Amino acid sequence: MARLVCSILLVGIVATSAGAQATGGKPGAVSASAARTLLKLEDSWATALVKRDGATFQRLLAPGFVYTEDDRVMSRDAVLEDVVSGTDTVTAAHNEGMDVHLFPPAGVVTGWLIVKGRGKGGPFEHRYRFTDTWLERKGAWQIVAAQDYLKAPR
Repeated sequence: MARLVCSILLVGIVATSAGAQATGGKPGAVSASAARTLLKLEDSWATALVKRDGATFQRLLAPGFVYTEDDRVMSRDAVLEDVVSGTDTVTAAHNEGMDVHLFPPAGVVTGWLIVKGRGKGGPFEHRYRFTDTWLERKGAWQIVAAQDYLKAPR
């Protein structure tokens, strides 16, 4: 469960995208704005994970969201349940090395999620390699799919 809770962090808050009007209609500016928005959403997800902020996760996860961690596949409802009421406690979470790949109206964010906390086995620190797929609809971004791989400890 700790891995799932940590991985969920990869997902972000639904936010309004800056769009072409805010950037004067320049394609490069729109892309840069979308990339900044997705990076902020990813970081917001990490904050919400520590707080077990169910409302944030409700907004972030698109209907039909699918999550894959190592060899498991989970539905939106299962992820929400685990994040909000799972047995592990996340005390800190942050992202590193994120890259944004835009495919309008979609975006893919890759990076590392580092999660610290306590679980049944005691304290933990996990590093997850993640790929999150976001979709912009009506000016708002939601995550539609996430995949995490837990890096083995050294």
